[in-house]
Amino acid sequence: MSSREPYLSIVKGDATPEEIAALVAALAAQSAARAADAARSAAPRTSLRNWRNPAHHLRVGLPRGPGAWRRAFFPGG
Repeated sequence: MSSREPYLSIVKGDATPEEIAALVAALAAQSAARAADAARSAAPRTSLRNWRNPAHHLRVGLPRGPGAWRRAFFPGG
């Protein structure tokens, strides 16, 4: 077994197991919140003003099947 330094050590005072557990829970919650913030900032952002952009409708898939060329060039007919 390898001996490692403890991640957390109580230097002064006499903490009860409940107090140590509360401290560990608070540190874990803070770490999880920071990880969630980092994940949100790394995710691509979609602008709310961009959702009605007509350019999104320009690149649609081509129709398939019999008569597909007609539907591709004459959508109404």
